Amino acid sequence: MSNAFRELLKKVGSGTHTGKDLSREEAEIATRMMLLGEATPAQIGAFLIAHRIKRPTSEELAGMLDAYDRIGPKLVGNGEWGVGSGEWKRDKLAAEIPSSSSPSKETKPVTVLGTPYDGRDRTAPVTTLTALILAAAGVSVLMHGGDRIPTKYGIPLMEIWQELGVDLSKLSLAKVQELLEKTGLGFIYLPQHFPEAQELVTYRDQIGKRPPIATMELIWSPYAGEIHQVAGYVHPPTEVRFRDVFKMRGVTNFTLVKGLEGSCDLPCDRTAIIAISNPNTGEGFERLLLHPSDYGFAGKEVPFESTSQLITQMEEILAGKSSNLLQAAIWNGGFYLWRCGVCEDLQTGLDKAENLFTDGYAEKKLTEIKSAID
Repeated sequence: MSNAFRELLKKVGSGTHTGKDLSREEAEIATRMMLLGEATPAQIGAFLIAHRIKRPTSEELAGMLDAYDRIGPKLVGNGEWGVGSGEWKRDKLAAEIPSSSSPSKETKPVTVLGTPYDGRDRTAPVTTLTALILAAAGVSVLMHGGDRIPTKYGIPLMEIWQELGVDLSKLSLAKVQELLEKTGLGFIYLPQHFPEAQELVTYRDQIGKRPPIATMELIWSPYAGEIHQVAGYVHPPTEVRFRDVFKMRGVTNFTLVKGLEGSCDLPCDRTAIIAISNPNTGEGFERLLLHPSDYGFAGKEVPFESTSQLITQMEEILAGKSSNLLQAAIWNGGFYLWRCGVCEDLQTGLDKAENLFTDGYAEKKLTEIKSAID
């Protein structure tokens, strides 16, 4: 048992009247001790459920992210060299870097798509299609996640990629770095690239609730260069916490979406509530209320009924055919093409997204990614 961890546990688990929030440094220490197994399983489970009940503060989320930065994998860019993976094992992973590696000359920000690790089970996701057309338009995209995990056990991003013929689960970090530079797509896969975080997955099932780590993961960026951080959320207070965390950590380019099932997918059946970074405002952001009906994209959400049906719908879109999922794919693709600076306004983005699908550019990008990992 760790006495040091016990003191942090007592602080967050003492109840409404005597419990206290952790400082950023304490939250980093607690997260580090859980990731490295320095706390016992009983301590970890107690901490996660107590922290869930208390609700994490922005300062605590920032500290948790600090620990992930130190211990977790991190691709590089903007002149940084090689593939890092946290201070404590950086030397070990340096051996994985090919001798031919050179500093990235990427100057555009990498768009990091944060989406719930426990997947989707009610609405058909289009995040993968968004990533494909962004990459096809010259925007590098980094995703992260694992397999089907508690508490929802919904379909995860990795499974969708695999069903589309792209198995990203066995790539080394060096190969992921290479793939990102060559094709504009990268994927950090927890079981392969961050086993310390993967070890914490079992607690999600045992406590029966998403722990605060599940909130933090939405805004984790396993990239050392300039980023455009994209994340979804469900509850409005979460957006406020995210913006506060960004201020603490110096993230100035972000898009936060009250998306479908907490993802970064914009809804079609209601107004999309979005916060985008804007340094010209006093608060550093501006609020967007996008009505799908104003652009001809209003409609019912396409339900997720089975993996096979979802993949068929995606393959139809990539083949330039009509699909009941096409409207959602264009609506989301067009928005993110605009937000990533490819198009000067939303309508131009929507038109370009449709062309990227119907003219086969998204399918060509998928083929390119397949060839790059074979």
